[in-house]
Amino acid sequence: MTIVELNFERSWRGGEQQTLFNTQGFLQMGFEVELICRKGSALEKRALVENITVHSFNSILGVFFFLITKGSRFAIMHAQGSKILTYCILSKPFHRSKILFTRRVNFIQSGFLTKLKYSLTDKIVAISSSVKNILSTFTSRTDIEIISDVVVENKLNKDLANAGLKNLSIGNKHIIATIAAFTSEKNPFDTIKTIKLLKEKRNDVVFLHFGEGVLKEEAKRLIIENDLSDTYFLMGFVENVTDYFSAFEVFVMNSNNEGLCSSVLDAFMYKVPVVSTTAGGLSDLIKEDRATPCEMNNPMMLADKIDILLQNPNSALNKVTNAHAYVIQHHSAKQIAHQYALLINKMTNNASIR
Repeated sequence: MTIVELNFERSWRGGEQQTLFNTQGFLQMGFEVELICRKGSALEKRALVENITVHSFNSILGVFFFLITKGSRFAIMHAQGSKILTYCILSKPFHRSKILFTRRVNFIQSGFLTKLKYSLTDKIVAISSSVKNILSTFTSRTDIEIISDVVVENKLNKDLANAGLKNLSIGNKHIIATIAAFTSEKNPFDTIKTIKLLKEKRNDVVFLHFGEGVLKEEAKRLIIENDLSDTYFLMGFVENVTDYFSAFEVFVMNSNNEGLCSSVLDAFMYKVPVVSTTAGGLSDLIKEDRATPCEMNNPMMLADKIDILLQNPNSALNKVTNAHAYVIQHHSAKQIAHQYALLINKMTNNASIR
């Protein structure tokens, strides 16, 4: 059975990382797997390093032509984005493959054509209960399944992280961090308010914000206006960002909308205490026994919770231990690949995976 993974995004964010993990997981389970992606993308480069068969294109029309002419040799098309799903559906009269769609974002859908597209999709997977609820309400489908994201533990390169931090004049200050795009759903302006409030409590902290996005320039302005230039550092996009978890003392996620949040899963894996809202799919992850939950849009609460952790770091030991055990049990590449394999075998009436 041959599966093709499809992701045509330019960026390297959680969805692209999960596409690569899914591809690797299927290969490890013995499936034949190929990847369709954008030419020159980070996903293409990483997949080629892993010796994955890649079909890359400069435009979506190239993908569409490929699906029309070559798509029939795939038993399953696994679309990892709503836009690429559209072209899987439009070309279906030619390839007649089964279409599996994984939805990762938590936005409310609308429109007749979108609903029609979902009705023509053979199987839909949501990465969290929140995403499933939105999809079920919009599509009226009762067969949507939840299969979450993968987190993979890598050996952290502490020297690389230290080299990246050496010019920030951190000294002995506590390092708090987030990995979040500068978009409205990630709530970056409230994060800046949080760190301002925290700095009023204590002057021994720095905050590292990894990510890019349309609101970054406005965030820069607010950091300067709030006299946080020596505290709030914009780190930009960092390719091997997980290495920096070796330096984090607290990981913060201040979203007001999330499909799930793979960065929180990384924090769990590397035993960094997490302070986070429970927005959207974060509610599946942020439980009292493994993280510190906070209300959305409440910078004061977030600042207070971070301060409490810094005052008593031992208070989070049980939580980080539980969080680590949780990701090992429920979010390993093998576990997630097996769930997808069971689903795919149902779709193709293949009983080989149990």
